[in-house]
Amino acid sequence: MAEMTPLAALRLRLAPLVAENAVFDGWTEEAVDSAAGQAEVPVAQARLALGARPLDLVSAWIESIDLAMVAAFPPERIAALSIRQRITELVWFRIEQAAATREALRSALSILALPQNVPTALRTSWNSANLMWRLAGDTATDYNHYTKRTTLSAVYGSTLLALLTDESEGYGETRAFLDRRIENVMQFEKWKSGWSANAIRRPSLSRFLGRLRYPAR
Repeated sequence: MAEMTPLAALRLRLAPLVAENAVFDGWTEEAVDSAAGQAEVPVAQARLALGARPLDLVSAWIESIDLAMVAAFPPERIAALSIRQRITELVWFRIEQAAATREALRSALSILALPQNVPTALRTSWNSANLMWRLAGDTATDYNHYTKRTTLSAVYGSTLLALLTDESEGYGETRAFLDRRIENVMQFEKWKSGWSANAIRRPSLSRFLGRLRYPAR
């Protein structure tokens, strides 16, 4: 990632603390102030770094998870895994990060679902999926670049929704759900590898994404 300004670095350092406090205070200035106190940072500086809108706070949290994921998966760790394992473990890392503040996740998803916030939600979802594929070693530049990121965004989003209602130990049901969705993706990627340029045989991407987002459990 590019070198950050001190204010940007502070934003990402405070974001996980804001999420912890958002469990009780929502994505509000109160959560920012509490995070500032925990980090021993002046409140005015924290507010300047994070912004005032709930969407700003949620976006910062998502970016902090991106940053944590990069740190948790250095090249030597990635190299020891298969492609399937890489994608599964990268998504699962993000799920575990979100699970630590599940009520904050619930309200964050509600904020992202507001009509005026949908463009930001789509952009952040795409960016996170792109980062996961890049960490996994994907170098596709053709249409595969876009289909991989679109399908992974759908997998990640549906798994987050599964997490919200999972009361199983260690979120085992969510992990099983993720494994099934990754299997769908791997089957789709295998099918694409044998796909010809014949337009009649082109896949219905919208239908496939619908299956990923609303599958039979």
